[in-house]
Amino acid sequence: MAKAGTRLAGATALAAGLWAVALSGPLVAQDLSDKSVKTFMEYAWSMVPAQFTKPDGKTVQIDKKKKDEVVVPVELGREIIRVGRVSAHAQICDLKDDQFMNYASLMKREHDKKKWSEQQLIYINMLHLTTVMMLTGNIKLVEKDGDKEVVIEDSKKPPPTCTAEQKSKVKELITAYIATGPALAARPVAEAATGSTAAPPAAATSVPAAAPPAAAPAEKKK
Repeated sequence: MAKAGTRLAGATALAAGLWAVALSGPLVAQDLSDKSVKTFMEYAWSMVPAQFTKPDGKTVQIDKKKKDEVVVPVELGREIIRVGRVSAHAQICDLKDDQFMNYASLMKREHDKKKWSEQQLIYINMLHLTTVMMLTGNIKLVEKDGDKEVVIEDSKKPPPTCTAEQKSKVKELITAYIATGPALAARPVAEAATGSTAAPPAAATSVPAAAPPAAAPAEKKK
């Protein structure tokens, strides 16, 4: 598990760098090297549980020994990270509806391609979520019985601030992104999870009605 610790350290440092430059220029992931993108993707894979439960109660099994059949291509991973960065900034800037629609647009686009398996859609969902969580500080690595374990918790550190100018820019980026994608259904009246780390981890990985019915991870036995 030492490699897991190394991956997390690398991803954490990368996330700090992403936040530092994120609003100083375009919110794109093209400035990330393939190595950096793969670091996020490896970390997201480590977070995917072997079993997910959909909102309709259906269980989806993911064979953790068949990584190559689930992890998506690097270029798509780059795009998911880009969208996840924008979602993270929307969360920091308290743009909840925009954050939801940004996430929903990503998932609807990938679902409509009809080329990804259920397991791959779950991975796409998780990569978006972990990108948000890395940027908002809700992931921590703890040592237990000599081994390292990833845990999700509410961060005690104050989140990065968001100026009025940054908030306007994030909203503009999301509006433009949604406009270039498929039509989305109206957001449900009930609060839906969007990959926001303000929601419980299980709920945060559910996919909105406008997106494919990917799932929330089943709780792991302690």
